[in-house]
Amino acid sequence: MPSGPPDDSALAAYLPDALRRLRGHKKLVERALEQVSDADFFRTIDPESNSIAIIVKHLCGNMRSRFTDFLTTDGDKPDRQRDREFLAEGETREALMARWESAWALAFSAIEPLTPADLGRTIRINSEPHMVMTAITRHVAHFAYHAGQLVFLAKHFAGAGWRSVSIPRGESEAWNESMRRKHGPPA
Repeated sequence: MPSGPPDDSALAAYLPDALRRLRGHKKLVERALEQVSDADFFRTIDPESNSIAIIVKHLCGNMRSRFTDFLTTDGDKPDRQRDREFLAEGETREALMARWESAWALAFSAIEPLTPADLGRTIRINSEPHMVMTAITRHVAHFAYHAGQLVFLAKHFAGAGWRSVSIPRGESEAWNESMRRKHGPPA
């Protein structure tokens, strides 16, 4: 199987796919967080763990830093205080979720106007050069990592009242069948 640089059609497909995945993870997390009380939003499961609030705060700080002036300044902004993202400092859930929406709006507004030609441009994160495509993939992976943590914590705190945010247990085959009907059988 030949390998090499992606062709123009693959590059054109990358951006919509990355955006779809980011939007999907955002929605998944939000559906999970809806099931958590305000008290549990700030609770930790042990002294070394982060609360949902702290993870949300960290993701907001990360997105603000990475996507402000995305193509023109280092993704690690000099005013970012990453260590403070891991401190509980009296924020409210409402304020953190407003920051969440602003951070996502910033990320999407930085990614949406990009073209396939932009994907090969070089930007910097922590002074390290990254292709734009690599930087976006890095963000997708970072967010997916924390999305799993957030869903885990939400499920833990919701307990028996948990409503699945993905494919519920025992419904995999029905989901697979719906995908086959939607997309046709595998080639």
